[in-house]
Amino acid sequence: MKIKLSEHFTYKKLLRFTLPSVIMMVVASVYSVVDGLFVSNFVGDLALSAVNIVFPLAMIVGSFGLMLGAGGSAIVAKTFGEGNHELANRYFSMLVYAIVIIGAVLSAACIVFMHPIVRLIGASDRIAEDCVLYGRILLAGSVVFMLQTAFQSFFIVAEKPHWGLAVSVAAGLTNVLFDFLFIAVLNMGIGGAALATVLGYCVGGLVPLVYFAANKRGLLRIGKTKLYVRQFFHACANGSSELLTNISASVVSILYNVQLMAMLQERGVAAYSVMMYVDFVFVAVFFGFSMGCAPVVSYHFGAKNRDELKSLFKKCMILVGTASAAMVVISELLSYPLAFAFVRYDKELLDLTVHGFRLFAVCYLFCGLNIFASAFFTALCNGLVSAIVSFSRSLILRGGCVLLMPFLFGVDGIWTAVIAAEGLAAIVSVSFLLANRRKYGYA
Repeated sequence: MKIKLSEHFTYKKLLRFTLPSVIMMVVASVYSVVDGLFVSNFVGDLALSAVNIVFPLAMIVGSFGLMLGAGGSAIVAKTFGEGNHELANRYFSMLVYAIVIIGAVLSAACIVFMHPIVRLIGASDRIAEDCVLYGRILLAGSVVFMLQTAFQSFFIVAEKPHWGLAVSVAAGLTNVLFDFLFIAVLNMGIGGAALATVLGYCVGGLVPLVYFAANKRGLLRIGKTKLYVRQFFHACANGSSELLTNISASVVSILYNVQLMAMLQERGVAAYSVMMYVDFVFVAVFFGFSMGCAPVVSYHFGAKNRDELKSLFKKCMILVGTASAAMVVISELLSYPLAFAFVRYDKELLDLTVHGFRLFAVCYLFCGLNIFASAFFTALCNGLVSAIVSFSRSLILRGGCVLLMPFLFGVDGIWTAVIAAEGLAAIVSVSFLLANRRKYGYA
C-alpha cells in the first residue's frame, strides 16, 4: 500500500517508507566497492591506490547534484505541503535543468586540467598516469552522476521511493556486469573500471530523467519553468550542508592520502581505500534513512503539524541510536573477512587493513547522529545550522584530527582521528538539537 507524506508515521510505517532509500544508498555505494574489488584483485594494489586518489575529486563534483537534490527536495516538499502543486513542479524542473548545466561545466573543466589536479591531490610518479586515465573517464560522467544523486531525493518527494530503489539496483547491476566484462574478461584495467562506473551512472541518471519528463500524471514532472532566483539560491543554501559534507569528506580523504603516502607510501593508501569502500556501505545506511525521512519532516513542517514532528523526531532518534550500536558490533566482527575480500593476496597489507579498520569502526557510535542532525535541519529548511553541523564534523574536526593525531600517536593516530572527530561533532549536533527544539516544536 502506498504511503503518503501526509500520514501519521508509526515505527513500522517509517521503516517501510525509508527502507527503499536505505537500500538505494547502499546499492549506490556498491559502485565504488565493486570497482575496488575488481581493481584490487585483477589489476593490483597500485591501481587501487590510484582509484582512491581520484575518487574524492569525483565526489566533489557530484556533491553539487546532491546539494540541489537535498536542498531543492525540501523546498519542493514544503511547497506541496502548502498546497501549491504547480509551483512545486516548476521549482523541480528548474533544479533539474540547473544540474545538467552545472555538471557539464564542471566535467569539462576537470577533464582539461586532470593532470595537474591529480598531482595536487597526492598522486605519486608510479600512479599518476593511472590517475589521469581513471579521472578523465569518470569525470566525463559527471552530469548523469549528479542527476542520479539528485533524483534519489526527488523520488521520495514523488512518493515513489521504491522506484528510486529499482533504478539504483539496475544501475548497480549494470556497473557489476561491465566491471566483470571490462576488467576480468577484456583486461581493460583501470580504464575499464571507470567506464563501467559511468555506464552505471547513465542508468541511474537518465532513466529517472526520462521518467519524470514523460510521466505527465505523476506528482512530480519535468516541464516548462523559468529561473526562480530566490528559490534556486535557497536550494543551494539549504543543501549546502550536503555539499559541504561531500566536499569536506573528499578534502579529508585527500589529507588522509597525503599523510599515508608520507608514512606508508602506496601500501597505506591501499589499506585506507579498503576502509573507505566498507565505510561507504555502512554510512549509506544512515544517509539513506536520513534522506528517506527528510521529505516527511519537510511536509509536516510546511503543514505546521507539530505533533507529527515530535513523533517523527523521537522515533528517528531511537532508530538512529539503535543502528549506531549495531553498526559498531557488525563492523568489528566483519573487519577481517571484508579486508580479506580486497587484499587477500598480500598478508602484510591485510594485517594493516584489519588493524586500522577495527580502530576506525568505533566512529559509528557517533556518525549516525551527526548525519541525521544535519539532514534534519535541512528538512526544516534551516540550511545554516545544517551546514554548521556538517562543516564542523566533516572538515574542521576530521581535517584537524587527521593532521594532529598522527604526530601524537603515529599511524594509529590516522585510524583513530575519525573517532575523535565524530565524538566532538556529536556534541555540536546535540547542542543545536536542544537549542532549536522549541523553535520548531519537534521536542
